Amino acid sequence: MAPLRFSANLSWLFPELPGLLPRLRAAGSSGFEAAEVAWPYAEPPEALARAAREAGLRLVLINTPPGDHEKGEMGLGAVPGRQEAFREGLEQAVRYAKALGCPRIHLMAGRVPQGADPAAVKAEMETVFLENLRHAAGVLAQEDLVGLLEPINTRITDPQYFLDTPQQAAAILQKVGRPNLQLQMDIFHWQIMDGNLTGNIREFLPIVGHVQVAQVPGRGEPSSPGELNFPYLFQLLEDEGYKGFVGCEYRPQGDTVEGLSWLRSYWDRRGHPGAGQ
Repeated sequence: MAPLRFSANLSWLFPELPGLLPRLRAAGSSGFEAAEVAWPYAEPPEALARAAREAGLRLVLINTPPGDHEKGEMGLGAVPGRQEAFREGLEQAVRYAKALGCPRIHLMAGRVPQGADPAAVKAEMETVFLENLRHAAGVLAQEDLVGLLEPINTRITDPQYFLDTPQQAAAILQKVGRPNLQLQMDIFHWQIMDGNLTGNIREFLPIVGHVQVAQVPGRGEPSSPGELNFPYLFQLLEDEGYKGFVGCEYRPQGDTVEGLSWLRSYWDRRGHPGAGQ
C-alpha cells in the first residue's frame, strides 16, 4: 500500500509568517511536497507559482472566491441571485489554477442568505447549485481541472452553510453526474456532523478527490488531544487505496514546525524523505 501524501494548508499553517510567499518557503523546508491555500487572490499568480517552484512545492488545491465578506458571504455556488458573481469568481479561480499548475478547485456552496429560513430556501438553493455546478463542470473540463464539493459542519464552524453532510454532497454530485466533480472530505467536519467515519470513508471514498484533517473538537494537529484516532484513520485511507492528497488544515497549537512531529513520525515509518527535515 502506498503511503499517504500530505499537503500544507497555508491558510492555517505557519500563521506566525506574514503572507503566502514565506509560508511556501517554510512548507518546503519542513519536508512537504505540496501545498494548498483557500484564497490565493491577494498575490499575483506568477509570484506564487515562482515561490512554489523555488520551495519545491506543487499547489494542489485552491477555493473559488468567497464573495462579499462585508455581506457575510462564504462562497456563492448555491446562493440565489449571485450566479453571475459565481461564474466570474470561477473564471478567476481557473486563471490562478492554470498559472499555478493546480489541478483542483473547491467550488464553495455558500451560506443561506441572512434572515432566510434554511428549510424554506433549501430547494431553491439546490437548484441554483446544480445549475452552477453544471456550468463549472464544463468550464473545468476544458482546462482538465477537477471541481470539489466540501460539506462544512453547521454545528460549530458555520451554522448558515448550505452544504453540511457528505450524504447531501454525494446526492448533489449524483444529480449533476459529471466525472470531473468530486467530493472533498474534511474529516473534522464529517466527524462533527455525522461521526461513523469508518463507514462513511468506505462508502464515499470512491468519489473523494481530496482529504483534509484536523483533530476534533479543537481543530488542532492530528496528534493533539481529541476524539479522533488518526493513526487508525490514516491506515484506513491507505487500506482503502486512497491516492490523493491529505491537506493539513488545522490550527497549530504552538510552533507550526514543532507541531509537525506527528507527520515526521508518519514519514519515518513510511520511509519518506521528509522525515529528516
